Amino acid sequence: MSAPAHRPAGRHLLADFYGVADGVLKNAAFLEKLLTESAVKAGAHVLFSHFHAFGEEGGVTGVVLLAESHISIHTWPEEGFAAVDAFMCGEAQPEKALDAMRGALHPERCEVRLMARGEAGILSLAASGS
Repeated sequence: MSAPAHRPAGRHLLADFYGVADGVLKNAAFLEKLLTESAVKAGAHVLFSHFHAFGEEGGVTGVVLLAESHISIHTWPEEGFAAVDAFMCGEAQPEKALDAMRGALHPERCEVRLMARGEAGILSLAASGS
């Protein structure tokens, strides 16, 4: 008898935030706290995080490693833009992390894509304002 096929039950959320205040997008400590708290609100379990600021006027890149996968951010303060990637498996809900980040970053506009991982197709495609 062969083993059953493994089908991951993850959801991968990609969000583009436009029109975010540049000071927020330069603040690595704030962004690390925000993503960590957002992951917990999503029901995920934080394992480790690492954030890097690219100088006083540069952006930030950071990742929070989760038992359920990861959540990351890359910012371009000169453009008022942040790209967020949240991949979560199991019972974790990346949409709840998105809600927390949207509430803290106050974007003028947010475009979101949500994909099933390990299953066929996109779950939903949405564009919305803050």
